[in-house]
Amino acid sequence: MPKFTNVSIDPKANIYFDGKVTSHAIILSDKTEKTIGLIYPGEYHFGTGAAELMEIIGGECNVLIDGTTESLSIEAGQSFEIAGNSGFTITVKDCICEYVCSYLPA
Repeated sequence: MPKFTNVSIDPKANIYFDGKVTSHAIILSDKTEKTIGLIYPGEYHFGTGAAELMEIIGGECNVLIDGTTESLSIEAGQSFEIAGNSGFTITVKDCICEYVCSYLPA
């Protein structure tokens, strides 16, 4: 499980889908930005601006990346990448899914 030191935290939550997905932005000492958050059971579609690396650190989910037909089963300790200007549908069934999202260089 990742641990971050020497970070700044934006205390204002990003709240999506009536509170079923929430995150907080953290900024590392090298100015890299990440978000950490929770996804409650349900199905949600997200668009991306920048490319992203989604690390699942708790729970499990299924992911369908836009433009693909095969759903990925992702559990704690696994990750997936999404291209910039794309999107994905994430489905969480029976648990709360915890994640760290890293924005990848263009």
